[in-house]
Amino acid sequence: MKRRLLLLVSLFFLLVIMMAAGKKDANFRLLYWNIQNGMWDGQPDNYDRFVGWVKAQRPDVCVWCEASTIFKDGTDDYMPDEAHYLPAHWSELARRYGHKYVFLGGWRDDYPQVITSRYPIEEMACITGNADTLVCHGAGWARIRVHGKTLNIVTLHTWPQAYGFKVPKEDRERSKAAREGDFYRRTEMEYICRHTIGTLPREEAERQYWMMMGDFNSRSRVDNLVYHYPEDDSRLLVHDYIAAETPYIDLVHERHPNDFYTTTGGRSRIDYVYCTRPLFDCVVSDRIVSDEYTTPVRNPQKISNFWHPSDHRPIVVDFNLR
Repeated sequence: MKRRLLLLVSLFFLLVIMMAAGKKDANFRLLYWNIQNGMWDGQPDNYDRFVGWVKAQRPDVCVWCEASTIFKDGTDDYMPDEAHYLPAHWSELARRYGHKYVFLGGWRDDYPQVITSRYPIEEMACITGNADTLVCHGAGWARIRVHGKTLNIVTLHTWPQAYGFKVPKEDRERSKAAREGDFYRRTEMEYICRHTIGTLPREEAERQYWMMMGDFNSRSRVDNLVYHYPEDDSRLLVHDYIAAETPYIDLVHERHPNDFYTTTGGRSRIDYVYCTRPLFDCVVSDRIVSDEYTTPVRNPQKISNFWHPSDHRPIVVDFNLR
């Protein structure tokens, strides 16, 4: 019994030492999270719990999906536009957790993405699409300089529905059956990549430090041991394109090839962080965070499809950029 207790104590201290070593080796931390309707859960307490949790993570850069206030506290009743606190006041909110710089990406509806940072942000592109391809929730491309390295950060949030974008209500069942939403997401992804990492020759881009992240609203073939979709299933189109046509690496899968981690309140991995190889090689640790605060809990009043604090889980990645 004593030997078993001694072994457990030794393992505990070894884990603490390893965690401390990993933290010491890292000098840049990314925090990504889809915060559901501008952190709807945080409106009643003036975002105090949200800010406290973010401060405790000590991120250097945050990427927030659904970064706009939309609904009145505790309801799914729309606020008038002039009452929206976010995104207009992201600079004020970000300062509360120590970030001075803010970038609002392309914005065509109530679901923009925002980057906040300890480092100055160079705005490269606000992406909303063109007459042929509309990027429904917009996307963004920004750059920061960290420890002498230039990091390209691409944010996105693709179309969420099974039916196609702007399909009339009376035609949505047909559109769902044809999986037009999957094909639209693929089109969005191609457009976003062409206007970000695709602006460079591939051999040049793959030598640079790029990351792309967001709510992709789509499944990856590498997780198909969990989903059991047919090989030609259209739900796999988005990530098939990224794997075949870009130099991006699926960070979580590459580091944990035999594991599956949900990023939602259910059992779906639809939030991803992609990196090019030079940046991936700088990763010290990564985790999809499911702690006391971030684990999604369904709203007890069944208000729409709202969860507390969000219907998604955050992703934290530590890099050594020395």
